[in-house]
Amino acid sequence: MAQVSLRNLVKIFPGNVMAVRDLNLGVENKEFVVLVGPSGCGKSTTLRMIAGLEKATSGEIWIGNKMVNDMPAKDRNIAMVFQNYALYPHMTAYENMSFALRLRKFPKPEIDARVKETAEILSITNLLNRRPRELSGGQLQRVAVGRAIVRKPMVFLFDEPLSNLDAKMRVQMRTELKKLHIRLQSTMIYVTHDQTEAMTMGDRIVVMKDGVIQQVADPISLYNNPVNKFVAGFIGSPPMNFIDGKVIKKDGRFFFKDEMFSVKIAEDMYGKISAYEGRDLVFGIRPEDIHDKLFVTEASPDNTVKAVVEIVEPMGAEVFLYITAGKSSLIARVGGRENPEVGQDMDLVFDMSKVHFFNKDTEEVIV
Repeated sequence: MAQVSLRNLVKIFPGNVMAVRDLNLGVENKEFVVLVGPSGCGKSTTLRMIAGLEKATSGEIWIGNKMVNDMPAKDRNIAMVFQNYALYPHMTAYENMSFALRLRKFPKPEIDARVKETAEILSITNLLNRRPRELSGGQLQRVAVGRAIVRKPMVFLFDEPLSNLDAKMRVQMRTELKKLHIRLQSTMIYVTHDQTEAMTMGDRIVVMKDGVIQQVADPISLYNNPVNKFVAGFIGSPPMNFIDGKVIKKDGRFFFKDEMFSVKIAEDMYGKISAYEGRDLVFGIRPEDIHDKLFVTEASPDNTVKAVVEIVEPMGAEVFLYITAGKSSLIARVGGRENPEVGQDMDLVFDMSKVHFFNKDTEEVIV
């Protein structure tokens, strides 16, 4: 079994720089968990502590049924794939993949069998005699992954392995790594700053900020039910729109109001939103929940807002609109056939069943 358990993990660098703060996380056997967050949030430091490349200031790291805090990296039965591949330039792909096994004095027939089996899985059999300088970025990444696979470790660790690839190759390698996880049925922990990678690859996603876990959830739950404004804004592309305003009550109904417009709040939110009557809060709505009134079958004036198109970004099947509604700047994601133009006045319809409200002070979700 290859569970990973991090208990009250802390890492403080010289100068009293707190990189990881009291982190608690359990990764189940055969699970693919992604650590995601902006640069400096502590995700790579956490991974390096699991690998044994950084020593934890305090807390416990368990792999399987062993606490490994004082165990050297080579004895932890993990394999790590780095951002820069870390291949030996003078060795062939075969020699790079077999290097760790040769160090451990594995029999030559077993080494050969493992390397060739792994090369077949990764479709790099024809590359085994090439040196790194003769390989493309995607091929280098496959060799680096292959070097990890041949060891048959308890846990695979990936530190932003796709960040050096072009956009098309990143998409392809995302798919390949996910297929690999399904085939190997191994425990994998993956670090990235790219929320699209996190959403498409992880069984669960761990969102981090300033060394603290903000939320742990499966991708869909994370997207639909963020616990705070940071998670809501970080997960999703384009990001969620935020507008500062107040809750007001009129004729027994609750509205969200900013300086220039107001929209009616859905009745099933009244129970939680009523406590904020007259108070400042933050309204959040995702770009895909903002629609052009011309393409909405039924639109109530209570959730319709006047806006002006500032920028149009055609994306093929869809269009991103950068718009101004009153004094608020928003992004809307609409159908590619809707054909809006810069400077055009629009009536926008907010899907009020999909909105989020956040406490202005704590930034925690209200509803």
